Amino acid sequence: MFNASAIKKDFPQLSVKMRGKDLVFLDNGASTQKPAFVIESERSFYEKSYANVHRGVYELSEKATLMYEGARKVAAQFINAKSEREIIFTRGTTESINLVASTFPFQKDDEILITAIEHHSNIVPWQMVCEKTGAKLVVAPMNDAGEIPLDSFKAKLSPRTKLVSIVHVSNVLGTINPVVEMTKLSHAAGAKVLIDGAQAIPHFEIDVQALGCDFYAFSGHKMYGPTGIGILWGREEILKELPPYQGGGDMIKTVSFEKTVYNDPPYRFEAGTPHIAGAIGLAAAMDYLKKLDRKAIVKHEEELLQYATQTLEKIKEVKIYGTASHKASVISFVIQGVHPHDIGTILDMEGIAIRAGHHCAQPVMDYYKIPATARASFALYNTQEDVDSLIAGIKKVIKMFA
Repeated sequence: MFNASAIKKDFPQLSVKMRGKDLVFLDNGASTQKPAFVIESERSFYEKSYANVHRGVYELSEKATLMYEGARKVAAQFINAKSEREIIFTRGTTESINLVASTFPFQKDDEILITAIEHHSNIVPWQMVCEKTGAKLVVAPMNDAGEIPLDSFKAKLSPRTKLVSIVHVSNVLGTINPVVEMTKLSHAAGAKVLIDGAQAIPHFEIDVQALGCDFYAFSGHKMYGPTGIGILWGREEILKELPPYQGGGDMIKTVSFEKTVYNDPPYRFEAGTPHIAGAIGLAAAMDYLKKLDRKAIVKHEEELLQYATQTLEKIKEVKIYGTASHKASVISFVIQGVHPHDIGTILDMEGIAIRAGHHCAQPVMDYYKIPATARASFALYNTQEDVDSLIAGIKKVIKMFA
């Protein structure tokens, strides 16, 4: 059996008291806690191996470069990329999506297809592209369960669809999109596909070759790694055709006042000194996850989701939003007569950390005609006792506002 209580001991933050009570951390959809293994990897790098990477001819720089490029290889293996040349280090999912939005060759009247359950970071960059190029943003609708029906998605594809950008797992509703089928439909229409994997990669194994997409983006801080580091995976043959994202050092081969020759991918897209320690910490997070039974983690989180859902459904004052038949361990809910911010504040007094607000997905809130929800999102270190604490806290909220 998967022992979440034992795993919890790997995470120093989870042993810290909050307001004199044991911390129950249920805001994992926003950011996960970090195991000591990851924290130590970054500290060790700064203490024993730090130097800038690439071009340095002294031993310390060469060592740092080997560690940084080694992290790229770890990432390639982690998502089953064909080559580490397909791994671009970014600041996170948001920058990864913006990188594609800024470099992909859109023209007037091209169409960009997204879905109605996207995070703002997979909406706003495309709106900016449309304003700049004259392309058109198209949205595949959702149903009341928070799902994107495949027939509705297919109906939005057209010969003008240039790129499809879809979330793998909704950060608000937990919906797991059928991304393999959506990718096949998109390719059949002649479009390239980008998948926002920020909420998927902490929960289950990702194989970009099996998914069949053209780009896959994710963040380190949502998968037990550092903040400020993420990855854009792209097919090498596509990356070779894209122009640079930013100009500066390391993304060039030669520079003169007359002409600059750009570097090959992935370095073409990594201008300036990178987040070296972040890449090393991200690789450590991947190594940490690889040592665990990922299938057991999925089963454990599914059991937590089922237990929490069934328990909450028995409380008449609680309404859950996001009831897809296939979803990850996220529960968004409201309590009748109580603003989600008040729910979050009262639970905080009990040492329980959840998220309250629109979760950077205001169109989802608009669909349900609500301003916000409270959201509990579970991770591999959460336990049934954590869920029990959440339920007890919710009952206290209801009693206070009765």
